[in-house]
Formats: sequence, C-alpha cells, structure tokens
Amino acid sequence: MVWRTKGNALMLAVKGRFRDHVAFCAGTTNLQANAALHHWVNEQLPSLNISCCGPLTLTPLAGDAGFRNYYRLNTEPSLIAVDAPPTTEKNEVFVSLASLLREHGVHAPSVLATDYDRGFLLQEDLGDQQLLGLLNTDSVDALYGEVLTDLLRIQQINTKTLDLPHYDQPLLRQEMDLFSDWFVPQLLGHTLTEPEIALIEHTFAQLEALAAEQPKVLVHRDFHSRNLMIRDGLAPGIVDFQDGVVGPLTYDLVSLLRDCYIRWPQERVERWALAYGNMAVEVGLMRPVTRETFLRWFDWMGLQRHIKVLGIFSRLHLRDGKDGYLQDLPLVLRYTLEIASSYSELLPFADWIKTTLVPLAKQQDWYRDYRSAGN
Repeated sequence: MVWRTKGNALMLAVKGRFRDHVAFCAGTTNLQANAALHHWVNEQLPSLNISCCGPLTLTPLAGDAGFRNYYRLNTEPSLIAVDAPPTTEKNEVFVSLASLLREHGVHAPSVLATDYDRGFLLQEDLGDQQLLGLLNTDSVDALYGEVLTDLLRIQQINTKTLDLPHYDQPLLRQEMDLFSDWFVPQLLGHTLTEPEIALIEHTFAQLEALAAEQPKVLVHRDFHSRNLMIRDGLAPGIVDFQDGVVGPLTYDLVSLLRDCYIRWPQERVERWALAYGNMAVEVGLMRPVTRETFLRWFDWMGLQRHIKVLGIFSRLHLRDGKDGYLQDLPLVLRYTLEIASSYSELLPFADWIKTTLVPLAKQQDWYRDYRSAGN
C-alpha cells in the first residue's frame, strides 16, 4: 500500500469545527460517497477529543491494489480516514488483526472508529515513509533486522484462536490460476495447449505439496517494502494485513526478501533467510531442518508467490486500469525463471516460459530484459 498525496487532491471543507457544509474541488469523483465519509469523520472527532487545524479536510492518498481509498486528515495528531467498501474489503478482519498485532508488540495502526455497514474507518497515521525508499546496500541489514524481528513476533501468535482462512492447496491453486487466466492468455495473448496445461498442473502440484510440508503460522500475505512504514525512533509500522491467513512459515519471509519492487544479490537473500530460519528454530516455530530443506521451502514458496503476482499484476492492468504494476513484471519474471531454472523438477516449466512466453512478452511495451531487472 502507498500513502502519498495524489495530484488534484480533493479537499472536503466544512464551515466551523464540527459542522457539515461540504465544498468540493473540481475534478473529483464519487462526491456523494466522499461527502458521507467526511460527514462521518466530522461526527467522530468530538468524542475522540481530536481537533482540526482549521476546517476539516480530507486529502486523498495514493492507494494500493485493492478497492480501499485513503484520506489524510488535517487533525492533530494526523489521522487516516478509510473508505473500504464492505462488499469487497475485509474491514472487520483488519480491525481484529490490528488489535491482535498491537497486543503482541507489532506496530499496526490503532483504529479509533468504525462504521462497518458503510466501510468507513478512522485510524492512526503511520506516515509516508515506506521501507522501500530507505533501502540501500548500507541500510538494508539494519532495516531488515528490525522488520524480521517483527515478523518473528507475528509468527509466534497462536493461530488456533484465529478465525482465518488456511493457505491450503485450494487457495494456493486459486492464486496460481491467475497466471493461467490472466498473464498467459489475457496479457500475452497465448492460448494454452493441452500439453502446456498438463505442465502447469504438474508444476503447481509440486509447489503445493512442498508448501504443505512447512510449519503453519499467521501470514500477513503482502509483507513487503511498500507495506512497511518507517518513522524515526519508532518500530516499523505494518499495514495492509486484512487478507491474513494461516499458512507456510516462509511465505512472508520470501515476500520481503524477494520483494517485487527491489532485488538483492542471491547470497545476501540466502544469508538473511537462513538466519531467520535459525531464529524460528530458537523460538520453537519449527524443528531444525537442513540448510537445503529450508532454502527449498523458501525458494518454492517464492515461486508460488511470483507466479501468482504475474497474474495479479496483469489483472490490475487489464481489469482495474492500474497500469503502474506493469513496470514491475520484468523483475517478477526474473525471480520466476531464476528459481524454476535452479531445480531439476521445475526446469521444464522454466524452459517453457523462456521459449514460449518470453518471446511474447518482448512484444509488449512494458517489457525490458528480465535478466537485468532489479539491478
């Protein structure tokens, strides 16, 4: 998720501190919904003992891959108002998990007010500074150290008390099918043959089987550098966890270390992954396993995620008009081919992508040489 102020920001102003006369700037959309959110926020502030710096304004922030809309308020302290349609967004899960994470020492945003029927939330503002913008060769060890400490806290939460979906074979397959449904036929324009369908089925089944071997923990499901907010002197803020599930231990780990938006040398990634595996053993999250076993879990879980992401980014472009994700496809393709080419069981899948899909991708405007993506 990205919290940045959009251009042509919608300003929703009221006359007087808690009155609801609303003025809109030109160029805004969905005025009725935004007016309703503004009115609702205005009603919440007195009971929270929060004041505005002048008439209340809601400034839109750039959103994420979902249907949520975020607005920064000119309150003291700054707050975020969220318009998250209840028909598509898991607002009650978000609020429940936010509270649970905070109880376990993880800095999820505090939720101050809710209207589940309309999908309105009022929550703590974790700022604009994503982890991604601070990462470089010199800073990454310390920053990842902080974030992985939080991940360890998340994974130690007792999942037996959580009413969350399980990241089991059907859900893993549903996600990977986005590759077959969107990336291959819709974005690249390739019609799958029966042998290709069989190859994909065999590959997916192998990934699902290995995921099933792993210890099961609470999974954020989008644990990457754009969903981690950094503020001076404070623990990393964690957002966008409403799709949390109970699933494989390496899922969030590989989401972070093989981030779709930044790439690190393989030797550093493996060193971080193995160090985390050792910590997981020390706190009792998993039994000791060989280096090869853990890296296999890690690699294959990452391949499952990146296969899914190829489909999701394609769908975001084709269905939702979110073209910005296309620029990230070459790096995701690189991850996919690097890992699939590293294991004999997955080599036929890698060879098929290289010989059949990469030539089609080269015809697309978004394509750049995947072999250097992320360098």
